[in-house]
Amino acid sequence: MAFINDIAASIATLGAHECLAVETTDLPAAIDALGDDELLDVLAAASAIINALEKVRVIGAGVAARRSNRDRGHQGLAATQGHRTPAALVQAISGGTRADAERHVRLGTAMIDALEETSAHPPVGDAPISDVRWDSCLRAALLASAITAAQHDAIMRGLGAPPLRSDAHEADDIVIGAWTLAAEQLLGDASSTTAEDLLRRARQVRDALDPIGAEERFAGRFARRSFRMWTDPDGVQHGAFCFDDEMAAWVRSMIDAGLRPRRGGPRFVDSTEAGEAEQLRDDPRTLDQLQYDLIVDVLRAGSLATAGQVFGARQPGVRMVVVKDAIGPRDALGRLLATGHLEDGGDALPGSVIDRTLCSIGSIEVTVDGHGNPLDVGREQRLYTAKQRIALAVRDGGCMFPGCCVPPSYCEAHHCDHWWQDAGRTDIDRGILLCRFHHLLLHNNGWRITRQSQSAFMIHPPDGDPIELVSASAVRWAWDPPPAPLRESWRVGPGGGDGDGTGAVRGAA
Repeated sequence: MAFINDIAASIATLGAHECLAVETTDLPAAIDALGDDELLDVLAAASAIINALEKVRVIGAGVAARRSNRDRGHQGLAATQGHRTPAALVQAISGGTRADAERHVRLGTAMIDALEETSAHPPVGDAPISDVRWDSCLRAALLASAITAAQHDAIMRGLGAPPLRSDAHEADDIVIGAWTLAAEQLLGDASSTTAEDLLRRARQVRDALDPIGAEERFAGRFARRSFRMWTDPDGVQHGAFCFDDEMAAWVRSMIDAGLRPRRGGPRFVDSTEAGEAEQLRDDPRTLDQLQYDLIVDVLRAGSLATAGQVFGARQPGVRMVVVKDAIGPRDALGRLLATGHLEDGGDALPGSVIDRTLCSIGSIEVTVDGHGNPLDVGREQRLYTAKQRIALAVRDGGCMFPGCCVPPSYCEAHHCDHWWQDAGRTDIDRGILLCRFHHLLLHNNGWRITRQSQSAFMIHPPDGDPIELVSASAVRWAWDPPPAPLRESWRVGPGGGDGDGTGAVRGAA
């Protein structure tokens, strides 16, 4: 079907809702009067039209940028319209934000460049993988409306360009093959993942594929660390941090430890912790004020106070997860060639940080099977143990409800087979992480989660078809590895995992 016919069909679908045949001023009241099902249909139809038209705007922005090249000087399209850059031109026309205009120009330019490159050098016969663009699947998905422009941009920016070597054509084939596979796997997640979460996952995949680059990117962010203070004209004192990756995780951990009950942390705590949590929830201070007071208390207390005086029962800490079999050799500077991931959020940390942490703190080893499941503890106790919680965090990566990005430390362990009703066992393969909101939704609104043997967890809405749940773990590839022939050498640089889907995972706390 022609592109314009697709748009016409979507408009016809939206037009079928007679309630929308009103003046624009009456539209809010008309939509407010819709039933739930009709409201969702209207939203879906409107989104389909917007996504289709956004493709025109993206490609148009790319063409406008091409016609505004610097070599055209003041004769470029943007300049003739009185704008210094193509993004400024697009923003003036669209009325959107500068960030959106820059994204449209960036994405449109990439699509035009890819089209010209493919037209000029089409693959012939058994051409090497390196002669084929790794991002062609993303471009095809966007044009087919399988993903939005924002999702396309997130995957492209997160993965970045593959690190190729002009003197190693065969090695480049492996790298491009890995990047292509990563793009295809991220496309599979796109239907249930926000653009922000896709960007985060793409960065995690990139750092797992390229531990050498991960070390360099970490060093670059570490070099930008800074703190400054200033006074504004009203006499208010300000401060601004630029954190390195590791210390940002520590500060988040401190805030989480002190404020987790106020921010929706787990409910299953002892009576003392429950009382402290209730007191914190009733505190009249805003979250920003609580965070400020907490940081100031930490700075003031320094080494003179115990952690319990500041944080109560839950002390702050950062846990990193690294796949044991992925720890490779060292580079010329003696740095470990590996990539670890923070348990909360999955952001990558390079081998040098892992090496130092293993040396100074130690590790907990969790052995998993081909589905990421550790050992069971049976039915002797209702609540999952601390070590089981670590294993669940490694396997699930946070709340497993579709579209939720709550990290593991804010989640509760849900028994798929209810403890009382179904005599459920406290086994890892029968448990799953859910945030407090979705855990209560499951118990109170008729949702169910099931699992047949070691297959995928399935969530069953009260009305509707079951949905397969996908782990958000940054090390999911350890038990869901790429297919052959990339399995043996799919990461950039020396070493590489065995790819058999079974191994050990270390958590350095």
